[in-house]
Amino acid sequence: MTLKSSLAIATAKSAHWFLHTFRNGGTSLPGKIALSLDPGILQVLAKDYEVVVITGTNGKTLTTALTVKALKAKYNHILTNPSGSNMKQGIVGAFITDQKIGKSKKRLAVLETDEANVPIICEYLEPKAFILTNLFRDQMDRYGEIYTTYEKILKGIRKYPQATIIANGDAPIFNSVDLPNPKLYYGFDYQADQAQDAPANTDGLLCPKCQHILRYQSLTYSNLGKYFCPHCNFKRPTLDIKVDALLKQTPQSSTFKIDGHQVNLHIGGTYNIYNALAAYAVGRFFDIDGSALAQALSDNDQKVFGRQEVIALDDKEVTLVLVKNPVGLDQVLEMIKTDDQEFSLATLLNANYADGVDTSWIWDARFEELPFAKIPAFMTGGERYRDITFRMKVAGVPTEKLIIKEDLKDAVAQLKNMPTKHIYVLATYTAVLQLRKLLAEQGYIQGGMD
Repeated sequence: MTLKSSLAIATAKSAHWFLHTFRNGGTSLPGKIALSLDPGILQVLAKDYEVVVITGTNGKTLTTALTVKALKAKYNHILTNPSGSNMKQGIVGAFITDQKIGKSKKRLAVLETDEANVPIICEYLEPKAFILTNLFRDQMDRYGEIYTTYEKILKGIRKYPQATIIANGDAPIFNSVDLPNPKLYYGFDYQADQAQDAPANTDGLLCPKCQHILRYQSLTYSNLGKYFCPHCNFKRPTLDIKVDALLKQTPQSSTFKIDGHQVNLHIGGTYNIYNALAAYAVGRFFDIDGSALAQALSDNDQKVFGRQEVIALDDKEVTLVLVKNPVGLDQVLEMIKTDDQEFSLATLLNANYADGVDTSWIWDARFEELPFAKIPAFMTGGERYRDITFRMKVAGVPTEKLIIKEDLKDAVAQLKNMPTKHIYVLATYTAVLQLRKLLAEQGYIQGGMD
């Protein structure tokens, strides 16, 4: 290790200690400091690690958390970036704060990675496996269309043809480019075949071989399912790991089987079953027994910052859910629709760089299909409260049920006065950060910005 690298690590560690001791946060700033002192520091930090890169549009943070949980069935120490700080500086920060830097024994790093940052970090570390969750339209100002985003990811993957790709086999885009890498595909395979079409406004439905519209033998949501092209031989690859039974779903949990092993996942939503399936696939790649993986994923300790995080707010039970694109938002709406009790709904919309500055995506989510009779109160807020308020009015939310709170401090006060015990709060990324900071300051949670 060079003097420059040693100085960068020592300085960044000191910054991390100060921020966490006195400022109650700081996940990416130590990484920024280290990079400013040594731009190649990631290569030094990562040299003794086997690296798993997890990327895709939706589900990266929970997939990473579940993967770490699954791999702990075999490994005692796993480096990861649990806060979701998934760009280069955040990943450097995760290595900086690991307590085992400098020892020679190989260790394991499971890294949530922003799609556009995959080729950037691949300049400095060598992944053992790439985990690909899904690709949907998201932050068009940053990523462009899904094919543009996939090319960013492929730029990193192509550097390491020996790395295994563990991909969502139900996503046509992950089967659209021939790559020499070893591959494992996971997906859903519990339904009888029945030829059908995806909804008309779904992205990614053109066959990459002949540009014909894809059809499906089974469909989970959006463009995910057992796809085939009726015009050529393009179709879903054979699944190596699959959900072969879906037993029960509620807004708080899902019970299903992966290759015959029952998983009781303590978080709701079909999209989260995919996250668990990806984690299970990684565990099998690392030769962990399926029953041990199912037991690990069934453990009732799956709280992840902003991802169906349940917060006690006086006598209210608030479920905080991050939303950031139309497919993810639609799946959250589908999940809460299954609640058999009355609930209130708050939607907090920001449009900062980390959220995506274009808010037009809220118009592609199907608010119109919400069970309005079971929702006595709706609240809108955030920096773009006018946009989300207008969207709710167009969706059919009655004026007498709609409460508008631009300032998040006022929104927190209003949450305490909602007419139902259970409240769902759907919020974009920076709104989640702001809300958690306020709740931490008021003593309802610990951390806030972590």
